[in-house]
Amino acid sequence: MDNSFGTIYRITSFGESHGALGGIILDGVPAGLEFDLEFIQNELDRRRPGQSNLTTTRVEEDQVKVLSGIFNNKTSGAPICLIIENNDINSLIYENYKQFLRPSHVDYSALKKYGGYSDYRGSGRFSGRITAGFVMAGAIAKQILKKYNIVIFAYTKSIGKVIDDDERPSLNELEKLFEIRNKSLVRAINHEKSKLMEQLIENVKNQKDSIGGTIKCIVSNFPAGKGGPIFNSIEANISKAIFAIPAIKGIEFGAGFKASKMKGSEHNDPWILKDGKIQTIKNDAGGIIGGISTGMPIEFTIAVKPPSSIGVPQKTVNIEMMENVEIEFSGRHDPCIVPRVVPVVEAMTANVLLDFLLIEGYIPRIFKQ
Repeated sequence: MDNSFGTIYRITSFGESHGALGGIILDGVPAGLEFDLEFIQNELDRRRPGQSNLTTTRVEEDQVKVLSGIFNNKTSGAPICLIIENNDINSLIYENYKQFLRPSHVDYSALKKYGGYSDYRGSGRFSGRITAGFVMAGAIAKQILKKYNIVIFAYTKSIGKVIDDDERPSLNELEKLFEIRNKSLVRAINHEKSKLMEQLIENVKNQKDSIGGTIKCIVSNFPAGKGGPIFNSIEANISKAIFAIPAIKGIEFGAGFKASKMKGSEHNDPWILKDGKIQTIKNDAGGIIGGISTGMPIEFTIAVKPPSSIGVPQKTVNIEMMENVEIEFSGRHDPCIVPRVVPVVEAMTANVLLDFLLIEGYIPRIFKQ
């Protein structure tokens, strides 16, 4: 259960950071979907390591391979298995330091959970490397959602104290926003702030430290009336999916925590008729009320913590000698993972929303010619 997610569109993740491979099994994909391998690869390329000097020096091609579920270049209705291989592996550093509990890493909690049998190399099953499978699943979900004009767009809102102050980008220029974001090394949409974010990450990297940030995600054209109350809310399911991404520490929808400082007259979203359609003047609810979509854009922002792997001296425990020590860890790590998390956020959002639409019969189980 720990490694599977979803009801009809169900994904099962497998693999470890330094294992032979990693991947995803997808069940519930409608039959008859034209399989776009190039799109899946493009999505993976946005997430892969080694893209610039702002990321880890680990270099992986992350070439997707299809093992099942595709016949005559269309989905057959059978489970789809997609994998990538791990090639640029250097596990020596983890062997040398396996007796030390790395601060803010999963070492101690995994030790207590699995009794010392879990793969500790590169954090094993807990590594951000597993999110490649999330992206492959999300790429297929995006292809299906696009048929219904549902578009998911995420971007870097802040790195450290460098913040893109614009409240909301214009969704009328989504194609242009995608182009701007993809040209930014940090996946931002404000050129000046992008350069400042890059400089901040570079400075932190030179200090052998790390930095966190925030990511904003917007879903346009998602239909109203989808989702459910109480335990089946869209917010709850998106939140669960987002927290499956390593290093996520918070999420807020619409006005989020700002709502705690607002009056009802400030936070309420007045309803209006526009071009014959019911909508709201603003969107502090984030497109969801009572766990159910309103037809307005679904909007949320997530907090990404700084990577735990840093090169500055830190206090820790040697679990073999059972003594307090101070040590400097080395290795190939991202000084900031926010830019690489952006496509993962889009993917997990797509996985959740596709599942909702399949459950409610909005999307058929067979795509006919």
